[in-house]
Amino acid sequence: MEYRTYHEQNDMENIRKLRKILVSMPSFVRDFFRAIEPTTSTRTRISYAYDIRIFFRFLIENNPVYKNYQLSDFKLSDLEQVEAVDIEEYLEYLKLYQKEDDTGTMDITNRELGLKRKMSALRSFYAYLYRREWITKNPTALVDMPKLHEKAIIRLDVDETARLLDFIEHGGDQLTGQKKVYYEKTKERDLAIITLLLGTGIRVSECVGLDITDVDFNNNGIKVTRKGGSEMIVYFGDEVEQALRNYIEGSRKSVIPQEGHERALFYSTQKRRIGVGAVENLVKKYAKQVTPLKKITPHKLRSTYGTTLYQETGDIYLVADVLGHKDVNTTRKHYAAQDENRRRQAARAVRLREEEPS
Repeated sequence: MEYRTYHEQNDMENIRKLRKILVSMPSFVRDFFRAIEPTTSTRTRISYAYDIRIFFRFLIENNPVYKNYQLSDFKLSDLEQVEAVDIEEYLEYLKLYQKEDDTGTMDITNRELGLKRKMSALRSFYAYLYRREWITKNPTALVDMPKLHEKAIIRLDVDETARLLDFIEHGGDQLTGQKKVYYEKTKERDLAIITLLLGTGIRVSECVGLDITDVDFNNNGIKVTRKGGSEMIVYFGDEVEQALRNYIEGSRKSVIPQEGHERALFYSTQKRRIGVGAVENLVKKYAKQVTPLKKITPHKLRSTYGTTLYQETGDIYLVADVLGHKDVNTTRKHYAAQDENRRRQAARAVRLREEEPS
């Protein structure tokens, strides 16, 4: 059987999902996705497909003209009838709407980032139709994009990082019975994963996609597949090396993987390649014990690495390169613009009352 990487398998699955969605869509929607295929990832296209489908369902649910429509019934002339006010109503609808599935009806909400992503998908779709001169107006161009408010970066402090790693290594020492068995079974793996995330800043999807052959101890580097499909070597230090070696030469050797998962670097307890959700859960589980007031995720570990690297080097271009940011302004906004140490200096600089002489 031909071996396919994690990312190749993901792409194939996304293509299958996309084709299934597009079967129920009008032909001009399929034309749009064919046109953007060379310049977008399968992940982007499947997200766009879900978002455009939501727009059509909004029209069916909220406009009497389309109440008896199926998705495939929409024509280009229907999109010509959409006005800017309809797009504004769609954005309002996205803040809270209902979705039905096999388990029943559930409420779906979107905050600023979700609204912006769905608006970006719709704008791209309308812009394509307008450029092809299949429609004579583009109402999405008349509606402002949702504003994103800056959020404080949540990250681990130096002492929290040390306590987190110590807890993974020794937090189960006092356990007994089945809990002790499970802790010992997963300890080396979990320590290797979290040390790798903290020591390289790679994304959780990049982490779970690693194969054993992607690790090069001769140069202390790992080959990761970035967003968009490009490959890059990310280098790691001695602490990451030790954690990886302990896992690879230790508990990983005892795993008899399921077929098709033989090359995965990190395994789940089901002996398959570990998934993104499992890594998110184990990070949350350990971090909650060390810093309960901070909601720590794998992305927050990435933020911790990026912040530390910038503070140590002062080189924003290096941070952008290592993190795989295509635009250095993204990096600057997150890691250079919010200097917490300077803010703390400001807090100490202002005195409200003079101390009484002793």
